[in-house]
Amino acid sequence: MGVVSDGTTVIDNGAVNGVLSWQSVQTTGFTAVSGRAYPCNTTSAGFTITLPASPSAGDQVQLVDYAGTFGSNNLTIDPNGNNIQSQGNNAIINKVNEALTLTYVDATSGWLITSAADEGAGAIVVPYSIDFLVIAGGGGGGGYRAGGGGAGGYRTSTQTVNSGTVITVTVGDGGSGGVGGTVIGNDGTQGSSSSISGSGLTTITSAGGGFGGGVNPNGSNSGGNGGSGGGAVANQGTGGLGNTPSTAPSQGNNGGQGQTAGGGNYGAGGGGGAGAVGTQGTTSGGGNGGNGLSSSITGSPVTRAGGGGGGGIFSAPASTGGTGGGGNSPTNSPGTAGTANTGGGGGGANSTNDPTTHNGGAGGKGVVILSVPTSKYSGTTTGSPTVTTSGANTIMQFNGSGSYTT
Repeated sequence: MGVVSDGTTVIDNGAVNGVLSWQSVQTTGFTAVSGRAYPCNTTSAGFTITLPASPSAGDQVQLVDYAGTFGSNNLTIDPNGNNIQSQGNNAIINKVNEALTLTYVDATSGWLITSAADEGAGAIVVPYSIDFLVIAGGGGGGGYRAGGGGAGGYRTSTQTVNSGTVITVTVGDGGSGGVGGTVIGNDGTQGSSSSISGSGLTTITSAGGGFGGGVNPNGSNSGGNGGSGGGAVANQGTGGLGNTPSTAPSQGNNGGQGQTAGGGNYGAGGGGGAGAVGTQGTTSGGGNGGNGLSSSITGSPVTRAGGGGGGGIFSAPASTGGTGGGGNSPTNSPGTAGTANTGGGGGGANSTNDPTTHNGGAGGKGVVILSVPTSKYSGTTTGSPTVTTSGANTIMQFNGSGSYTT
């Protein structure tokens, strides 16, 4: 501390006899100094003030809405590597005629509001991060010695939100399995997309899994494009393309080709999975579905979005769906469905002369999962998500469409 010419004592934090030192009106971004009060004029545009980098316990900074414009042009507060109200993100003052004092307490809580025109934590908005997992519905497997369905698109995102944001959640259905005839088969259908959206958020959309190809003249022979591609029939067509439309990182992989030589069991290609391409069919039978990807967003690792196994004929050996809910193609049996709420692709038909074995399996419905800090969880939802906790986070699993308000 020191003494100025009039005999007053200057405290180390810059205040004089504990009173903050008023500064000139600020109209652009600046770095604050402890012990000072700043009238901020955001009439022309909002701007950012940066708090001191190495504060000590008891340091204070005061901020005042000079022109009553914080509501339209917000003042942003950068904690400069510290916390505000125990959060490391920037804070926002968005209330008209706000005046508040921030006091540094310690490294855990950081800067706290110790007085405000709108008393308490409601005087500022401290954005926080939410983790998202968005998986679309899987594609249906094709009918009659047909390709496996591709897994639904698999996307993750971490985004910063403000309180009061309504996050709209859409969960896509799986595609239907193709119906087979004696020597022909319909394609399966593509799964439906899943998404999250809301004011201030980057919309994340995962594409439905591509269908498993069926045999001409009713089918296309080729697998459909999608989040992951569907498998193709034997000797004809091509595996569907994954990551369609393109995203970065990729949301899925290609479906497998059918066998390329004649005869044998006419093995069709497996559907692509989120983690691997579908396997090519061979003269011995259908290719396996591509494996899915694992996520620990719920607190423990779970694999989702596996591709469906490809079909065949003449008692072809069973093929398996990819890990993560892909449907199988059992010997002399219809394809099995992808597991619900994994986005797994449906298995292709593994046909005999019995028409009941000619149908493909449906794709598994998608899922959307949100993980938020429990201290910020509002409990305001629609759509009845399953709510659990893990560590410091609350997890909402949406098995159907709904919303969450932060």
